Amino acid sequence: MMAGSGKGQASALAALATRRLALVGDASALTAEVLRLNQKLAGIEMEVLRLQLEIGREGAGIQLVQDLHNAEQSAAAATEACMKIEERIMAIEGEIADVDRALAKATSGSEGEAP
Repeated sequence: MMAGSGKGQASALAALATRRLALVGDASALTAEVLRLNQKLAGIEMEVLRLQLEIGREGAGIQLVQDLHNAEQSAAAATEACMKIEERIMAIEGEIADVDRALAKATSGSEGEAP
């Protein structure tokens, strides 16, 4: 019976480790996406500044104002996307912490009872 229990524990540990690895992969991919969006946002913000300067020099022509409006909308969309992804990353980090606690409990031989 002990051998079966050992196999069951090894299987549970392997499943937890696999889950943790998948979560870390997801968090890494999302972090890379946030970095990409932040780079895009920096470019958009530079375009907003350029358009604002051009409007300041040449006046608020219809096309310049429309371009500025479009750039500001793109910046807002990129910012919102970053925030949503960061929320997903935080949720995944919470799941990783849960898996880590389960791994610690499974490898300590304790059932989580206070000493």
